[in-house]
Amino acid sequence: MASVEGLEASSSTSQRGTGAYHVFLSFRGEDIRKTFLDHLYTALVGAGFHTFRDDDKLERAGNIKTELEKAIQQSRSSIVVFSENYASSKWCLDELVMIVERRRRTSEFVLLPVFYHVDPSHVRNQTGSLAAAFAGHEEWFPKERIRGWREALREVADLAGMVLQNQADGYEAKFIQNIVKVIENRVNRAILDLPLNLVGMDSRVKDINSWIQNGSLDVDIMVLCGMGGIGKTTIARYVFNLHHSKFDSSSFLTDIRETFEKSDGPNNLQRQLLADISKRKETETFGVNDGINKIKHAMSHKRVLLVFDDVDEEKQLEAILGMQDCFYPCSKIIFTTRHVRLFTARASKYEIHNVDKLGDDDSLELFRRHAFGQDLPNERFMELSKKVVHQCEGLPLALKVLGSSLCGRSIGAWQNLLAKLQAIPNNRILRKLKISYDSLEDGHDRKLFLDVACFFVGEDKDHMVTILDEREVHTEIGVQNLTDRCLLRVDEYNKVVMHQMLRDMGREIVRQESPDPGNRSRLWHHKESFSVLKDNSGTENIEGLALDMRMLKEDRTVFRVNSARPGRFGFFSWPVMNSANNSDEMDLKADAFSRMCRLRLLHINYVHLTGGFKGFPKNIKWLRWHGCPLESIPSDFPLQSLVAIDMSYSKLGPGWCGTKLLGCLKILDLSHCCGLTRTPDFSRLPILERLILKGCKSLIEVHESIGNLENSLVYLNLEDCTRLSKLPRNTAMLKVLEELIISGCWNLEEFPMGMEKLEALRVFHADRIVMGPVPYLFYAILSNETKDLKLIYGPSCVGCPKANEDMSWVSYWMLKNEKLEAGDELTIFLLSTKAVEVREIGFHLMDLDVREEADGVEVNQPANPSSDPYPRKPSGRSGSTRLFGYGMLHDDVGDLLKDVGVTWDPPFGQNFHGGTFTDYTLIEESPATKILN
Repeated sequence: MASVEGLEASSSTSQRGTGAYHVFLSFRGEDIRKTFLDHLYTALVGAGFHTFRDDDKLERAGNIKTELEKAIQQSRSSIVVFSENYASSKWCLDELVMIVERRRRTSEFVLLPVFYHVDPSHVRNQTGSLAAAFAGHEEWFPKERIRGWREALREVADLAGMVLQNQADGYEAKFIQNIVKVIENRVNRAILDLPLNLVGMDSRVKDINSWIQNGSLDVDIMVLCGMGGIGKTTIARYVFNLHHSKFDSSSFLTDIRETFEKSDGPNNLQRQLLADISKRKETETFGVNDGINKIKHAMSHKRVLLVFDDVDEEKQLEAILGMQDCFYPCSKIIFTTRHVRLFTARASKYEIHNVDKLGDDDSLELFRRHAFGQDLPNERFMELSKKVVHQCEGLPLALKVLGSSLCGRSIGAWQNLLAKLQAIPNNRILRKLKISYDSLEDGHDRKLFLDVACFFVGEDKDHMVTILDEREVHTEIGVQNLTDRCLLRVDEYNKVVMHQMLRDMGREIVRQESPDPGNRSRLWHHKESFSVLKDNSGTENIEGLALDMRMLKEDRTVFRVNSARPGRFGFFSWPVMNSANNSDEMDLKADAFSRMCRLRLLHINYVHLTGGFKGFPKNIKWLRWHGCPLESIPSDFPLQSLVAIDMSYSKLGPGWCGTKLLGCLKILDLSHCCGLTRTPDFSRLPILERLILKGCKSLIEVHESIGNLENSLVYLNLEDCTRLSKLPRNTAMLKVLEELIISGCWNLEEFPMGMEKLEALRVFHADRIVMGPVPYLFYAILSNETKDLKLIYGPSCVGCPKANEDMSWVSYWMLKNEKLEAGDELTIFLLSTKAVEVREIGFHLMDLDVREEADGVEVNQPANPSSDPYPRKPSGRSGSTRLFGYGMLHDDVGDLLKDVGVTWDPPFGQNFHGGTFTDYTLIEESPATKILN
């Protein structure tokens, strides 16, 4: 039979897309579990397929059928291995029936029969060993069940399968390779997330699939058009998942409209497109023309599938289509848009595909899944469901949101909602969606929804929670409530995402508060915010305000294709970021805020305020002031309530906050403040959790008082602080620090001792640095997220190499009193001196009370046991694990460092520090090294 055993071993494969598993294995365990099947399973996992294989424990479980049926439904394919005794198991036969039923319902489901020392005709006709098996079954099981088993066997045997005796000359290893190749060709491994409750997709993508596979030698363009919420993006993602692997390169650029509204959005899109096409995680360009040339070059010799999601303006379209001549023949481009006239008004030929609303049956099914889950509603709920579905007019977003809002509600609540739906004239969807907002019973949830719609879309969820949390108000619970009702979601990067229709609905609620912007609770539109401040018409109603002077200025000029302004190339633009030095700021008076006593959220990017701050609002929680022209915050500026400060790209100097106590501050972002030479005394920021100093080119000192934040600081980013020569000694005291970034700090000469004490550290980035002599040849950072394990350690070395000769190192590393098991994975990062190149690295797993040979390698103590900070301890501490590490080092420029007792003779003079972050080569290919016992 076909287990959960496969979940751990294949965890490196993403569980995204339309199924949780790529392959479901069906087999007779007694025949082949420990032989052929085990080799097949290992090969599939090694090829990146998330594979389900059952075990004996599952077979004994009482809910086996439910669990197996669930796994089959969540799989995209099944390999059925017919062995000699397969048909003797009623479990196998029941499983086969479920697999066949899955194939009958879903045309995309792949079923591959494999005949292992079994003749396909015996399976088809139930002869040979199958005849004896069915003779026994007929004595115990009903005829109807027997008939179902026989029909399933005949149907599967008639499919194109693989027979061991007829292929690979009977060699099992080669036979298994052939099976994996077939699965690779037939099973799609989706790379984009899709909703779990999709319905009607086969019919909705039928014409698009035909277009993609039409064999055209041209560069073809299709436009998916329709209203917001109709499912354009979902269809595009579904199609992309189906076909991306058929092209040389592919890229899905999402939310073009949203991204273009951000000052650095086009730049980010350019980098993503180049990275996707070139298949590199990071790309580097040297100016606008260089970036464009690289994109053109990358696309000129590859068949590409490109999707540009939510294009709604001429400038975006012009920039993209301006590169059409550079595309390689047979490439396909897909746009999604709400504005089809952008395309129909042009002379170029496009395939226009109108995305239709869902039909009645599919609408009811989608609504049912969100309102009832897997349960079937009774007749009263079914009748009400049909009425609600009728009002939604086949709009997937409305069906999803309203269904989720009604989940678990009483009949009375359903009737009230239906009455409101029927009372709304003209069936306007935005007003219908507002019903879900009105159904929020908690006033705090409503307030949170409006805050997100106006200010937090695209922001980090944890940052938002930190900023909005107040006494007796738990924002995390509110986020979950809104997520449960499909009013927002948090993506894989922890960013807050809200559908544009829901966002627009929330902003419309705020607009309707008053015809006068100064009387509304939130101002997010730059023109309205500027007008209110310029006219001093703000009132106490305002709780949030956003104004970016660059966006206000660029309304007339930014992103124009072929503009005369240097540095502007539409979609592929490279905006100038350091606007703090612009000389044309339009001054506004600080006292324009004096009547906004309830102001909580304030964004005033590249704004120049004049006058005193004595009457400035005192309850601001979040201040974002990019490009602040001040070298220090005025003494009368109220800082006491601030939870988050973001003053990136500003002129702030070392004494920017004076001597004030910022007792509420948890997030401080001073990125790219080029005048900042020293950090403040952290004793005045007692509960700071996140410190971001990225790109502070003049920073030379991080105050030693950072050690005072040992119980609060969880994130420290010093990336590209190029003048920073050392880290504070007290860095090792930050016992709750989870993420440390020192990438690009190439002037670092010292690395603080005691880094092994950072027990909470999960992320450590240290590329692009040059480091002087350190206590060890290299640091190794090992982590296992699943078991919350982490170790930072400089391994002991055995022997001393001469110039240009290899040496080996050996160490015992103990991991936090936790027990590692077969199949566990460790992620390994290395930070080495330039004197040493790490050639290879490997590990063997050992219990503390075990002394034995591991895979033929004799386990010895290090040559200098006293140098091992974790010497072997007596057994008896059950649950602990010690790693025996081994590897090869290569000395390129001299002998080892004085710090380990060997003379250091730098060949390039005394000023040569001899240190850098180097890559390493694992014995296994993956950077996640599997630990096997």
